[in-house]
Amino acid sequence: MSGQFEASVEVDRPVEEVFAYLADGRHDPEFSPRVLEIAKTPDGPTAVGTVFRSTVKDAGMKTSREFRITEVEAPRTVRWSEQSKNLITAEGGYDLEPLPDGRTRVRIFNVLEGHGLGKVLLGPAVHAARKDAPDFGRRIKAAIEQS
Repeated sequence: MSGQFEASVEVDRPVEEVFAYLADGRHDPEFSPRVLEIAKTPDGPTAVGTVFRSTVKDAGMKTSREFRITEVEAPRTVRWSEQSKNLITAEGGYDLEPLPDGRTRVRIFNVLEGHGLGKVLLGPAVHAARKDAPDFGRRIKAAIEQS
């Protein structure tokens, strides 16, 4: 059982800048208040196989997360897959589209999947994520434009 949420936003920065910012998942705490800390392995540019390990707080509970980059196509596409064994896991990505005047359209999406008890929690989690999606997009826009 799974559910998806997504958001789209236009950022007042060129696609190459937006890609560089979003491909480095260490920026996630700047727009996602649930991400408490995050680290990248290995050092260097984000590529297929790069892993981001984070501590997040969801519904008052701290959990460890591990995401592996599964596709990178500069400056348009980033895809990830969660490797951690949590009640709810995510696969998702960014799609970037250059717009006139040096702006970029960003689409973020995540497909959430419930495991065990997480199947019961999935509905409320997807509902909350969909409800927050427009604000999430605005936080991404603000973070990139302020960087």
